[in-house]
Amino acid sequence: MFDSAQVEIHDGVAGNSRLTAALGAVLLVLLAAEGATIPFIGELREEHILIGVLLLGPVAMKLASTGYRFGRYYLGSASYVRNGPPPTALRLLAPAVVFTTVALFGTGVALLLVGEPSGELVFLHKLSFFAWLGFMAIHVLGHVLELPRLALADWRRAGPRELRLAGAGLRISAVLGAIALGAGLAIVTFSATGSWG
Repeated sequence: MFDSAQVEIHDGVAGNSRLTAALGAVLLVLLAAEGATIPFIGELREEHILIGVLLLGPVAMKLASTGYRFGRYYLGSASYVRNGPPPTALRLLAPAVVFTTVALFGTGVALLLVGEPSGELVFLHKLSFFAWLGFMAIHVLGHVLELPRLALADWRRAGPRELRLAGAGLRISAVLGAIALGAGLAIVTFSATGSWG
């Protein structure tokens, strides 16, 4: 017998995984672009800041989607408990990934707000970057095989019915909204400061 409640529960877990993966794919592209500015930071400072501010929307949404899964699992939601936790190594790594991500973007925003380069803030930004890079590399390697399948699932129109989940439009809108939020912040910030040179 077809149990719509079961499908809805499964769809919630799978939908969260798809949203998180789609955001992860967006972040990989934007972070690669951001990383490309680092060796030329003297000449590409404005681009580095622009991409960094653009990243704020997708980063916040990714933290929210993974935080939602964390909360549902540890609060005992049956579907999330049944689905199980991430592998132990990735679970142990998660607090470091979150902490260094917040530190990296927090120091970046602080540098932007301060305006004048602060030696201490620059040092903390660089330090958090190197710590974040190590933890993030392990995090990405832990998810790289599943990423394409999950990230693209909602964007495909064709395919078997069981591969299509309710809420695909909302998840796509959330990803595009996160990018739009970051772009809006970048435009407002750039307009307010005039120049980051």
